[in-house]
Amino acid sequence: MNDTVKIVDVPADATWARLEADKDAVLIDVRTRAEWTFVGLPDLSSLNKRVLTVEWQSFPESRIDSGFADKLASHFEKAGVRKDAELFFICRSGARSQSAAHAMAEAGYPHCRNVADGFEGPLDSRQQRGQVAGWKAAGLPWKQG
Repeated sequence: MNDTVKIVDVPADATWARLEADKDAVLIDVRTRAEWTFVGLPDLSSLNKRVLTVEWQSFPESRIDSGFADKLASHFEKAGVRKDAELFFICRSGARSQSAAHAMAEAGYPHCRNVADGFEGPLDSRQQRGQVAGWKAAGLPWKQG
């Protein structure tokens, strides 16, 4: 990974505001199919948008998809996403999405952002996610699988 590429962390509520204000901004969920199905997905329907879903790692092996950047670029091409669009990457807690954003920045997409704390955020005092920070804790729209 190129250390000269700096990916900005954007809080979930600020991500929502950017997605709402910029018709070209895109949210990319890089979690696994199992997470999308059983944990839920951000719901952008009120913005007349949909989340692009492309796995960064496969489950259960947790192996990074070496073709991720090409696969996502193909999705962008089909969806008419321009290279200069603002791209927001989200995962469970912000680590995988940071790596995915780096990969796309290195592939020539200059406006890659990481959704800080991801969809579920960090563990709380009861060792559960979704209450402290992230998309769910911010009260942003989401739907179950």
